Amino acid sequence: MILQNHMKKIILILLIIPNITFAVGIIDIIDAAFGLVNSVLIPLAFAVCLLYFFWGVAKYIRTGAGSDQAAEEGKRVMIWGIVGLFVAFSVWGIISFIQSELSIPPVQVTVP
Repeated sequence: MILQNHMKKIILILLIIPNITFAVGIIDIIDAAFGLVNSVLIPLAFAVCLLYFFWGVAKYIRTGAGSDQAAEEGKRVMIWGIVGLFVAFSVWGIISFIQSELSIPPVQVTVP
């Protein structure tokens, strides 16, 4: 009895999901995902990487002529900050390229 109820629910879900996805449209789903990445995740990644880079600069300057090990740590943090900025910029460029090739219009952000 319990198994029959679960099977009915599973069959109902399997019948409804394609209708929902085709009603919305796969391009709309891709557009929403690209919009989320371009409007939230990429700017957040840029901000975090830039802050990480400046943290490395501060570590490097703060050590001054003191410890060579601390200076190397600051250099390492700066390098990884630059690598993160490069990766974030690359992802942004790839998404913009895909949007232009698929003729997906840019996301219009409206402020309520």
